Amino acid sequence: MRKRSLLALFALLVASLALMASGCGGDDGGDDGGGEITALPSSSCTGIEYKGEGDPDYLLVSDFPLQGSSRTQTIQIVGAIRYLLDKQDWKAGDHNIAFQSCDDATAQAAKWDSGKCSQNANAYAGNDKVIGVIGTFNSGCAAIEIPVLNQAANGGIGMISPANTFVCLTEGGPGCEDTEPDKYYPTGNRNYVRVVPHDAYQGAAMAEFMQAQGIKSVYVLNDKEAYGLGVATNLRNAAESLGIEIAGFEAWDPKASSYEGLFRKIGGTDADAVFLGGLIDENGAKVIKDKVATLGPNDGDIKLFAPDGFTTQQTIDEAGTAAAGMFMSVAGVPIDEFTGAGAEFAAEFKPTLGGREIDPYAIYGAQAAQVMLDAIAASDGTRASVIEQLFAASVTDGLLGSFEINENGDPSGAEGAVVGFTIYKATTKLETETTISPKPENVEAARGT
Repeated sequence: MRKRSLLALFALLVASLALMASGCGGDDGGDDGGGEITALPSSSCTGIEYKGEGDPDYLLVSDFPLQGSSRTQTIQIVGAIRYLLDKQDWKAGDHNIAFQSCDDATAQAAKWDSGKCSQNANAYAGNDKVIGVIGTFNSGCAAIEIPVLNQAANGGIGMISPANTFVCLTEGGPGCEDTEPDKYYPTGNRNYVRVVPHDAYQGAAMAEFMQAQGIKSVYVLNDKEAYGLGVATNLRNAAESLGIEIAGFEAWDPKASSYEGLFRKIGGTDADAVFLGGLIDENGAKVIKDKVATLGPNDGDIKLFAPDGFTTQQTIDEAGTAAAGMFMSVAGVPIDEFTGAGAEFAAEFKPTLGGREIDPYAIYGAQAAQVMLDAIAASDGTRASVIEQLFAASVTDGLLGSFEINENGDPSGAEGAVVGFTIYKATTKLETETTISPKPENVEAARGT
């Protein structure tokens, strides 16, 4: 009898401790229906993060390359998401939200990896507590993940990107495959939105800047990826419409050991500029170094231009003095030109960065997170309802200004930073050269229409 009594007392103690634990905020817990949240694989993701009261109901995920040259930008985006969750007490309306930060890069690739993107997407789709995904950073990774999440149970998983700019993820037309964008949405319903303008805007902005710099002929290069080829095509279209000659259009091989032969060929044309459509991760620093070694400094006879895939301090750090004088574009206005909610966020977030400058994409990341959290708050807690609310988003005086999400998933009716582009000039850091909001007719030209 005594043994049974001790066992009964022990069981009662264990049960009491379990009840006490269930009332505290923690890494795991049940949702309103009593189901536990299962962590996504540690091979890609942090542990479950949750600092709210009670147990988390749903799991919010971020998906970015956290290794390689993009890390300096993506770490800030993830930090901005955590910052917003803290401010909202880890809640979206009545729903308690846990978080995991997931990496779509590999050490071997030192950038996003297609296999990792596929693995991550299938893990999200297979976890019934994942309520939304913030990501990706790279359009090629998005092209892999969107259709997997589109077919997830209970209406698919909503996805919002602060950085994907490849036009064909949301629109068809010139420069897109006949199957784009429909192939990304096999159910026939859209589940993907973004808060950043696509590359028809970036191509138009850079072409207008080139024209203002007196460029007459540009040689356009790309890194063969969806983003790189896309933005190169958009730049080519916009430049031609503005009367800038296209001296050549081809890809560089990211695995090449030298690009001097390529630049000698370019030197034999009448090009007075080179445009690099692609990512710094794709051996971009070597491309820049060989351009300068072969064709001279970037502020000399042949100038160098690049889009947001290069617009990071990491480009200057990796290319060294060869980066000096090159021009780089990025969506958004300079940090010191943000107003209202964007300026307030920048002032509050900067002290968390340990003295580092805020990357513009941190604010885009925060805006994407806010739209997602607002959609979850307005939903009935189902995935399908979250997607519906993402497409119903209407932001007034947000971090990026005012905009809505259109039926394609793109920001529209935009005012403020969401349609502005900053052109930076490289010195020892990124220095603001000018800001541009491209003319609508040049955006249409960049699309190829």
